[in-house]
Formats: sequence, C-alpha cells, structure tokens
Amino acid sequence: MTPAYVSVLWRGIAPGLGNHVWQSTLFAVVAGLLTLILRKNHARARYWLWLAASVKFLVPFSLLVSIGSHLAWSHSSGPANGGLYVAMEISQPFAQTSIAMQASSPAASTTAAPNLFHWLPTFLVASWICGFAVVLLVWCARWRKISGALRKAAPLRGGREAEALVRLQHIAAVRPIDIVLSRDSLEPGIFGIARPVLIWPEGISNHLDDAHLEAILAHEVWHVRRRDNLAAAIHMLVEALFWFHPLVWWLGARLVEERERACDEEVVELGSERQVYAESILKVCEFCVGSPLACVSGVTGADLKKRMVCIMTKGIARKLDFGRKLLLSTAGVLALALPIVFGMANVTQIRAEAQVENSAAAPAYQSASIKPHQSGNGTKEHVGIMFSPHGFTARVATLEDVIGVAYGVHRDLISGAPDWVKLEKYDIDVKLPDSVVDKSRIPNGEIGIARLRPMLQALLADRFHLTLHGQTKDLQVYELVVAEGGPKLKEASAGYMNPNGINGPEGPHPQMGRMMNGPGELTDQGASMAPLAEQLSWQLGRTVLDKTGLTGNYDFSLRWKPGESDGGMTKLVGGQPAADSTSSSDSSGPSLFTAIQEQLGLKLELQKAPMQVLVIDQVEKPTEN
Repeated sequence: MTPAYVSVLWRGIAPGLGNHVWQSTLFAVVAGLLTLILRKNHARARYWLWLAASVKFLVPFSLLVSIGSHLAWSHSSGPANGGLYVAMEISQPFAQTSIAMQASSPAASTTAAPNLFHWLPTFLVASWICGFAVVLLVWCARWRKISGALRKAAPLRGGREAEALVRLQHIAAVRPIDIVLSRDSLEPGIFGIARPVLIWPEGISNHLDDAHLEAILAHEVWHVRRRDNLAAAIHMLVEALFWFHPLVWWLGARLVEERERACDEEVVELGSERQVYAESILKVCEFCVGSPLACVSGVTGADLKKRMVCIMTKGIARKLDFGRKLLLSTAGVLALALPIVFGMANVTQIRAEAQVENSAAAPAYQSASIKPHQSGNGTKEHVGIMFSPHGFTARVATLEDVIGVAYGVHRDLISGAPDWVKLEKYDIDVKLPDSVVDKSRIPNGEIGIARLRPMLQALLADRFHLTLHGQTKDLQVYELVVAEGGPKLKEASAGYMNPNGINGPEGPHPQMGRMMNGPGELTDQGASMAPLAEQLSWQLGRTVLDKTGLTGNYDFSLRWKPGESDGGMTKLVGGQPAADSTSSSDSSGPSLFTAIQEQLGLKLELQKAPMQVLVIDQVEKPTEN
C-alpha cells in the first residue's frame, strides 16, 4: 500500500471520522450531564446512559440521516427541483471529500515530491492499526487466561454453592448457570455471553458462611440477568476502534463503576443485610490476590471504598419519578428523531446531474468547441459569458467560471478544484440543434438560462469528465441591506421595461428586465434585487445575499472605480452583449462598496452563513473538439 494510496484513502475517510468522533463526544457530554441529574437515583439508570454513549461511537448520525433521506424520497411524489441539492448534516465541522477525486484526477498525480506532510496520512493510519492491534492483543491475552482457567476447572454439581445458585436463579428468573471450581487465583465471576459460566475459586467457600456466600452468588446472578458481559464486550469493541480517544476509556471506568453499584443495589433490595454483604466483598478481596479481569463480571470491580460507602448508607436510591422518566424519554426520542428529520428534509449525497424544474427534457447540444484562450496584445481581458436561444458562449473564461454559471453558484461556493481549473482560460462555443432553437419554447432571459443550464452541465460531464457533489459549509458572505436614509432606487414602470424587445412568449413580460455590466459599470432596467445580488456576487467573487426586503423592480446605473473589487466577469443575459463600457467608466470613481451606498442607498455587510457548496470529485482537461 503506497503512501499516495493511503493519502487518498485518508482524505476520503478523515472528514467523516472527524464528524463522527465530534458528534459522539458531544453525545457523551450530554449523557454525562443527564447522569448528574440522576445522581441520587438508581445506578442502573446512569449505567444505561453511559452505555448509550458508548454505543453511539458505533452508530454514526449519518446512518440515521441516510434513513431519513430514503424515507423522504420514498414519500416524494413530485418531480425534483432543478439545481443543486445539498445535505444539511448535523454538526459537521469537517468538510467531506471524495476518494474518487484524488484517485482519478490528473491533478493528484502532479503533486510535489513526498515530504513530511505527504507521509502524515500514512503515519496516522499506521498508528491507528498498531493501537488497534495492541488493544486486541491485550483483550485476547486476558480472554485466553480466563479460558485456560475454565478448561482446567471442574464442574460443581452439588454442595451449598450449587444449591444456593439454583435458588437464586429461580428468584431472579434467569437461565441456568453452570458453576465450575477453579484452582487458579481468580475472583468469583461470570464468563461468557450466550452460555454464562460462574467461575468459583477453590477454597473460597471455607472463608464464607452461608449469608456471605449467598450474597456473592446473588451479585453474580444479577450480572447474568442484566447481560453485563454483552455490554462489556460492546464497549471493548469501542475501546479497540477508538483507542486514541481518552473519553472512551473514561466511559469504560464509568460503566464498571455504575454496573457494580447497580448489582449492589439489587442484592441489598433482594434482602441481604448491608453489613453482611459488605463483609462478603471484603472477604473475597482478601482471598483473591489477582486483580479483576475485563472479560469477567466479578464482585470486586470498581472503587471498593466508594462501594462500601454506598452499600452501608442507610438511604435507598430513589426510583425515577415521572419528570425524570419524561426527561430521559424525550432525550432518547430526540437523539433518534433529529437525524432522521434532517435526513428527510435534506438529501445526504448529491449527484451532479441535476434535473430541470421544467418537466420537459433538457436540450442536448449539437456541437461544442473548446479552445485554450490565446492572449491578445497584453491588455486586460474581461470574461464574457452568454446564454442565448442558440446555445452558449464563453470568452476568456476559466472552467471555474463556467462551472459556476452551469450550476448557478459563485466562485466562493466551489471547492476541491485543482489549480488549472481556476487559472487556465478557455473560449467555448456550444450550439443547439436547429430543432430545439425555438424562441416560443426557450424564451430569452432567465427562463432560457434555467432550461439551458442542464445542457451546459452535460457538456462539462462529457468533455471535462466533471463529477461533483453538494455539501453545506459555513462561509463568509455579503448581505445586501438597506443603508441609513433608505434606498435610492427608481422603481421601474411597465411601459419603460423591455425597451429593446426582450420579450416573453406572449410579448413584453413585466417581470423580465435587462441588465448589463462591465468594468466599473452595472446598468439595470426593470429587475428585482435578486439579479442585482447575483451580479454583485460575480463582481466581488463572494456570494451576496439579498436581505433588503425590497420586492419591486428598479432602474439604476451603478458606476465605481474599475479594478477595485471587480471580478472581471461580464455576464451577458438573453443573447444581448453588453457594450464595452471601459471608455465610459470613471477611472477615479468611488469603490464598489461606496458606490452601492451613495448611488443605491444600499450597503454590503460581511456575515457568516451556512451555504450550499459544490465539491469537485473529479475533473479532467477537455478532450479534442
């Protein structure tokens, strides 16, 4: 297994592992807070909380989210909306990447020579394997020791030990338990899960009278009834898998402590005298030199001093009242229901092949020309992108620009792309078949763009072998809000809109405006705030969210100093190219932020918000035309 392959594997599993460990840690913290509330109640309630925290390490929330997403799909009767669907995972601070991205992307093979960081994933994976193996070897050694003692032990068919055990089995209503006599220096304990066996040290009965002996046997019988060996085996698996997490080992100590206290409480409530029971535990400790083993549910586990105090305390632990039962029930339901509800509301893993909102099939392209852009005379060249009823055109555009237009996102919402996707520029011409070039079916403006985007997505998949998925991340964005003094926008009238014949299928459309932009200039006729926020996003290279609350259509002309906060992209909508406004721009004008406030009565505020992000799994340089 090469370091490169291990690195790919690590990048694929590390984010998910990080999210799972973080969620499980938070779950354990919540369980710990609940145990504090129940500290005066029976130990078995606290034991089950700690056991639930342990089992959570084996059950990722993503599994429940996936169940919820499948339930959502099975109950969905309508067509999927167009665009990109993104999962809202529960508390996932670690970004997810794809193994396929690094395994097949050419960019992955062009990395620098191996260095310390390159070997870090290999070191981490090797460390985990070593730790996992060491923990397993320790458990196996202890199990072999107990198993060897069991093979040498002789069945105990009669005597006061067997008689007392049969009587206690009947009282506790448990399956028959075999008792064997061992010559090894071991404490009395239950070994096995499916067929439990009580290991009884030879000679210990000589130190115990009948009351002491019955108390010790009652303790072991309650271990069987509670299935403590099964719970211990589950936590041993958790410790082996997550040996690197200190909380897991701390959980193990809490489980042993509450397990023994729970059995102590059961024995005392069964009728044993507190002093007799405490003496019996101390006598076992005096007789048994060896320490208790993790593979055996014995009688001397946990902190003996604390146990003696709890046993000898006259007060009896309170049972759960209605309020605490309701609290625990609510916490359990929420732990299961919240991930499923999130899964039903959001799709967990998204394919890049988005569907169009219109039920009609997306048009297929007839031909496509993709050429590396040849630089001109050294002057600054601005990106030009245009949708039209005849197809799609891009000039001086990076693949990152084209991906953003194809999926309706901005550059800050695209991650995982190799450097050439952001740097290399292309001239792209895509032509639709004459059979689908029909203005009555594909009108100019945003309706045409919405229907042509799937065509552009298909082009990216065919010629660039692009695959990607969606994800939610907390990103810094700009919020477009109304400045002090109110907006300075001129509300457009229906008669003034569409002066150049940009019409819908039935003539002039009152909701379809015209927007043109260029270096240092943005002109808008009869458009709402949403297109303005989108154009500002392209100019700034960062997502702008419309928080103005303005619902009308407006006319304005915004001018600022070219080159400042200018993304350099000219987006041409509806087949009407924008005029070159370089010459008319005021080279000494205000910054874009100042211009927005002074000329429009709006302002941009930097905020952090959860955003839908495109994560590129695989992309290749284009094939020949």
